[in-house]
Amino acid sequence: MSCNYAEGLSAYENKGVLGIPENFDSEETVAKKCKELANLIQESKHVVLHTGAGISTSAGIPDFRGPKGVWTLEQKGEKPTFNTSFDEAKPTKSHMALRSLVEHGYIQYIVSQNIDGLHLKSGLDRKFLAELHGNMFVEQCHKCRRQFVRATAVETVGQKHLGIPCKSSKLGNSRSCRGGVMHDTVLDWEDDLPERDLDMAFMHST
Repeated sequence: MSCNYAEGLSAYENKGVLGIPENFDSEETVAKKCKELANLIQESKHVVLHTGAGISTSAGIPDFRGPKGVWTLEQKGEKPTFNTSFDEAKPTKSHMALRSLVEHGYIQYIVSQNIDGLHLKSGLDRKFLAELHGNMFVEQCHKCRRQFVRATAVETVGQKHLGIPCKSSKLGNSRSCRGGVMHDTVLDWEDDLPERDLDMAFMHST
């Protein structure tokens, strides 16, 4: 749940501008914008898409700064009325559409701030994705740096040790890591962005 994730973060006062009103276009305007976007994608040589919390709200995961966002309501002493768990959340039509656009060569890369794992759940290949804030379903060995996908979301935030030895010994086709311990990959406020994902995001976006 994004509420639980938000509560797991360190205390931080400056959470940005909260409660900005949402704007809704008419069906005619949406159709026109979609056609313009499709033309731009078809005419482009290298398309990189950046996603944030808004793509996952229809999956039941609240955003943070919207009118009903976690931090917007927190400021009022309230909590969201809907809050699907990360384990139960399923990719939205938008997630599935993006995967299809990547598979058909229209989009070359996706850069995401989301930690909900829905891009990977959609079937998107990891090589087309940079997750700048981590992933609730990915854990990493602090020693060999190899990452492993989990079946369930981690319960920690801030790259904390999970008390689990490195899982490299289960791969069978590579050398096992000695003394490595798994930790979550979800960033806290002051954590550095993951170097590999950041480098890939820059490379594809510039």
